[in-house]
Amino acid sequence: MGGDVMTIYLDNNATTALAAEVRDAMMPHLFGEFANPSSPHSAGMAARRAVSEAKAQVAALIGAKPADLVMTGSATEATHAATLGALRVIEETDHRRDHIVTTAVEHPATLALFDDLRQRGWRVTILPVNRDGLPSLVDLAAAVTEATALVSMMWANNETGVLMPVEGASAIAHAHGALFHSDAVQAAGRVPVDCGIADYLTLSAHKMHGPKGVGALYVRKGAPFHALIHGHQERRRRGGTENVPGIVGFGAAASLASLWLDEADLIAFLRDRLEQGILARWPGAVVNGAGAARLPNTSNIRFADGRGHPVDAEELLMRLDRAGIAVSMGAACSSGGNEPSHVLTAMGLSDAQAAASLRFSLSRYTTAAEVDAVLSELPALHARLVAA
Repeated sequence: MGGDVMTIYLDNNATTALAAEVRDAMMPHLFGEFANPSSPHSAGMAARRAVSEAKAQVAALIGAKPADLVMTGSATEATHAATLGALRVIEETDHRRDHIVTTAVEHPATLALFDDLRQRGWRVTILPVNRDGLPSLVDLAAAVTEATALVSMMWANNETGVLMPVEGASAIAHAHGALFHSDAVQAAGRVPVDCGIADYLTLSAHKMHGPKGVGALYVRKGAPFHALIHGHQERRRRGGTENVPGIVGFGAAASLASLWLDEADLIAFLRDRLEQGILARWPGAVVNGAGAARLPNTSNIRFADGRGHPVDAEELLMRLDRAGIAVSMGAACSSGGNEPSHVLTAMGLSDAQAAASLRFSLSRYTTAAEVDAVLSELPALHARLVAA
């Protein structure tokens, strides 16, 4: 390792490498088979078949039917489409329901959306979480009433990997006639995801070795939905010419992810090896969310010096980067700002403790040799940062 060339990539919750099989599936639609899938000629119909086959592959990953999927340009778009599409219908059909619920540790895009809805007049409840990053179902049951229109809870947290109590949350929402949405972006392809508990699910291709710029929204048959982008495509639920190469790539990635679910134990083994090695080499380090069930690939670790004071994780990140190791301080969408992680502070960490934490996120391509190489760098980094 060394120099400016990244050799070990442990930031897979931000994005993943495009799988070779996905690239190969996309190539014909990038260069040769370029027809518009809405065109009536044979080339257009071939493109339409490719889109339909890919949607079937994505649907199979979550146990859905292809007709239940709306292909989008991103997971953020999918979450906005689900939330705004559902609430638009409810506003017009059930004036009693003016309340929505989410958690304090959702993706920044979701929290920004709910903040905008609050400004538009919706009553919004943000559920707190405990030290491990879990919301209380008792709190949720107390918050949800007959006036609640929607509950939105992510399947797995993008910063800590903590698996959320989505099944229980869905049951509480449905018991009061409310709808349930889950951002399953980090979970799909890493742990089993069953669409049966939800009215809406958000998915993303680039978190499972697919291309960027393509997401999917599962909409339960019969669930209220009003299109954000009008047009005849996607059964009039999302207008605009389909991104055929991207959708085909998403399908190929979803098929691979279905097969790779069997490798979750191996990834968890490597994650645990990395965690245990870090804790052994860095006295005072703590795993954030260690008391909860987590994604098999994710570890969020808080670093301290010899006196127990938080270290500067940004400096540690930069030193790792110079050693050819890519990690992150949290959500890629919120990096670059000066604010501490909203996820970690919601878990009760101080601003300084949140700023002393790094996220390590593995993929199926991560090797034991890479984990060991990261661990071999830590003693020297520890000595430099603690002495600094």
